[in-house]
Amino acid sequence: MSLQREDGLKSFNVKIEDETLQKIAEVSAGDVRTALNGLEVAVLTTKVNKDGYIYITNEIAADSIRSRKAIFDKNGDSHYDNISAFIKSMRGSDADATVFYLARALNGGEDPVFLARRMVILAAEDVGMANPNALVIATSAMQAVSMVGMPEARIILSEAAIYLAKSKKSNASYLAINKALDDVKNKDTGTIPMHIRNAPASDMEQFGYGDGYKYPHDYKGHFIQQQYLPDKMLGTKYYIKDDTVD
Repeated sequence: MSLQREDGLKSFNVKIEDETLQKIAEVSAGDVRTALNGLEVAVLTTKVNKDGYIYITNEIAADSIRSRKAIFDKNGDSHYDNISAFIKSMRGSDADATVFYLARALNGGEDPVFLARRMVILAAEDVGMANPNALVIATSAMQAVSMVGMPEARIILSEAAIYLAKSKKSNASYLAINKALDDVKNKDTGTIPMHIRNAPASDMEQFGYGDGYKYPHDYKGHFIQQQYLPDKMLGTKYYIKDDTVD
């Protein structure tokens, strides 16, 4: 993240005491890059004194390092680390960690719509059938964030993220579609049963298209047992309901 002085100065006269340099070393925990970045922020954001010098005090140095540490390069590794932590905190049902990484992302200039899209994915992948309403909430949040924009969008993101973090979780739908895709890509899965094929023209019925199909709504409870999977796939289970689904 690049910074520049509002007054346009390109060169600086800086005064800093040894005690302050020691403070920078302590606050940056010995990380030279953190120390230099923090010092850069201090120089670029501190007013020039009447004598033409920028005086870096202990307080300015410490605040600058903390501020710089909270900022991350959204095109670099920290971007991926932070979004990973955000998603994993929601998946792990830790609402406080979720809000922390959300705040860190927003403070670092992350696109709020990108964050909302990630929550839509998590609602389907990790909450799933344990709370199908989560996908509705996440999708509505993404639409609202797009319409409202920052800074108010932070409230929408927080509400949706906390809701997802506190929801029951199930990845059964995620596992089901992955297993089905693997089968259709890598197996001879057979042919679609004739009785559930489409018969747009009446003369196709003589070839067996749609012949013998039982319309579920004609039966008690709107259900009738009949074959839907191809013969070669009979008995295959894709959706396995877990104990988080009511």
